[in-house]
Amino acid sequence: KVAEELLDTMAMLFGSLRGGLGISVCVVGALLAASTGIVGATVVTMGLLALPTMLRRGYDPSLACGSICASGTLGQIIPPSLVLVVLGDQISNAYQEAQRQLGNFAPDPVSVGDLFAGALIPGLMLVGLYILYHIFIAIVRPETSPPIPRDELMEGRTNQELFIKVSHALVAPMVLIISVLGSILAGIATPTEAASVGAIGATLLGGLRLDPDKPMPIYAATVGLVVVLILTGFMDLRVARDNIPTGDMIGIIIAVICCTALVWGIAVSLGRVYGTGGLHEVMRQTTRVSAMVFGIVIGAQLFSGVFRGLGGDDLVHDFLTSLPGGTFGAMVVVMAIMFVLGFFLDFIEISFVVVPIVAPILLLMDLNPVWLGIMIAINLQTSFLTPPFGFALFYLRGVAPPSVSTLQIYKGVIPFVTIQVVALLIVAMFPDLTTWLPKIIFGP
Repeated sequence: KVAEELLDTMAMLFGSLRGGLGISVCVVGALLAASTGIVGATVVTMGLLALPTMLRRGYDPSLACGSICASGTLGQIIPPSLVLVVLGDQISNAYQEAQRQLGNFAPDPVSVGDLFAGALIPGLMLVGLYILYHIFIAIVRPETSPPIPRDELMEGRTNQELFIKVSHALVAPMVLIISVLGSILAGIATPTEAASVGAIGATLLGGLRLDPDKPMPIYAATVGLVVVLILTGFMDLRVARDNIPTGDMIGIIIAVICCTALVWGIAVSLGRVYGTGGLHEVMRQTTRVSAMVFGIVIGAQLFSGVFRGLGGDDLVHDFLTSLPGGTFGAMVVVMAIMFVLGFFLDFIEISFVVVPIVAPILLLMDLNPVWLGIMIAINLQTSFLTPPFGFALFYLRGVAPPSVSTLQIYKGVIPFVTIQVVALLIVAMFPDLTTWLPKIIFGP
């Protein structure tokens, strides 16, 4: 429902432009990526909602498929990406190991928040490059991306009514994005705590969509959640103190009122969601995914232990350090290997098996850990998009109409793979794109 509203409203904003539907898909893909961080869900959702509309409006099937696949993979790089969460832990461990080998036994930690901040500019840059490509195609080959008549899009609405509709569609995902990502970047919550904030936000959003005629509990809970997050960031809300200043006492009272409103909204939302039977399925899927991840982690730890016990890490170290080109040569080889592995393995397996082996060696070569993590994330994103084995292609193939051939999907993603490679090269040549924002937010 949220994705459908976003696509409708973005189409109203950009659809009258030539290439506007493609631009809308890119913008919605970025918003869904920042809301979910899951590639498969984004590609399937937009494949079901946007692809039929684009084909019906005369868009070239290859261009439409490529746009949806590429926009769907933005969930790999735009925070709060699940890839960055997993990579953050592994990169942090690798960095500490590398620093210990260099004699620094108290290194500065590398957090998931660092990777989130470092990925913001590259992620937005990718969205911008996708949009520029749609504009370029609309100019060079206008027949592939026709506009929609503005009168048809507006459906008799005034500009004020359009503004209200767009605002209504954007409020829910933006509140979810800001509450989760903002709480991490502001240092209010850890990624685990922010995940609970996201779960609360998603529950409230589900409750609102199920019964939009009774929004008051949800609105009250949303305001309460935002106020509590703000108070937590700027005030000391600890109750177990001998002397509580008047300002803090007022903040505590406001926080109690907001928490009461939040509990009220959550209870109402859970009741509505439970009534649909969806809560049981969500919990079941969560348990399955968590069990899968723990299984992979256990297997990866066993593999790493045996690999290191047999001297495998020394062999990898000798191999990478003996390559021509030094650090550059080692980085190119590692990126190429991960790119190929991305055809067959999910990012979780690569993060838990490959990264712990190669990352400490690369970080010993004086590479920035945040930059290395973002490079790996963009590389895996490119791999998941590249024919013939890219995961995103199979996600779209599963929901695409029979009139769309697999060859058309492959053909459509090739320009976007090229854009991905260009973005990877830009980040490689200008590491400050990934390190500037973390320094501004968290300090040097």
